[in-house]
Amino acid sequence: MADISFGSGDVWLVGAGPGDPDLLTRKAERLLAMASIVFHDALVSQAILDLIPSYVMQVPVGKRAGRHSMAQGAINSLLVKSAQNGHRVVRLKGGDPAVFGRMTEEVDALHAKGIRVQVCPGITAASAAAASGVFSLTRRGSTRALTFITAQGCGNGQNDIEWSAIAGEQTLAIYMGRAAAPHIAEQLIVNGLKPSTPILIAVNVSSPHERLIHGRLDSLALLMAAVGDRDPALLLVGDVTHAHAETADLSSEWFDLPIDMASAPKVRVCA
Repeated sequence: MADISFGSGDVWLVGAGPGDPDLLTRKAERLLAMASIVFHDALVSQAILDLIPSYVMQVPVGKRAGRHSMAQGAINSLLVKSAQNGHRVVRLKGGDPAVFGRMTEEVDALHAKGIRVQVCPGITAASAAAASGVFSLTRRGSTRALTFITAQGCGNGQNDIEWSAIAGEQTLAIYMGRAAAPHIAEQLIVNGLKPSTPILIAVNVSSPHERLIHGRLDSLALLMAAVGDRDPALLLVGDVTHAHAETADLSSEWFDLPIDMASAPKVRVCA
């Protein structure tokens, strides 16, 4: 096991993974035990926070889309001040710090003050969702590309996604897409994807309350509307999501026909 360099005034950006503490890397767990203070996201599970020793200070700096949360500038300032005060600082982020985790802003702020920063990666939600669904995010000979997208703020007429460039034979992993679900479905269909394109909404992935909702692209808006506002949800679009349907367990819900508001079935909730 390699030694970890973590001195006073150092900062580690650590990926907490999707929520299951068994998916936390061994290095991440070691860093949590070596820290003197941990600043953690709102989406970091309580099961992972419980792994932090009692002598380590925990500071929530949660950011959730559409809700009042700590501004990024304030988080940057806390990290800088703590490092300058000699703390061994862990910035614990849900998933992987480098995947829509605002890692660049924090690294830049710390580097500007001459503070040493290192990164411990984590498992991102798309990988965990594919594992739970027992399918590969790519497929030899047919699905050779995987695109990660953040849908936060899309559909407002400013800096929208280039839908024509991504509506092809690839898997789309769309983060923060709850509010934009109707716009996502409309734009992908307008730009060439079939309405029957398989989708998967992974809710609370890797947690005891995980749900995998399978359906069609033209039913995305309604299926997403059935997901609780407080439940983190990831959208996967592409043929790979329909693989191994025969092995789906009771946490999976299947809607293989187009759904409209008049005839919509209630979404089955599985514990």
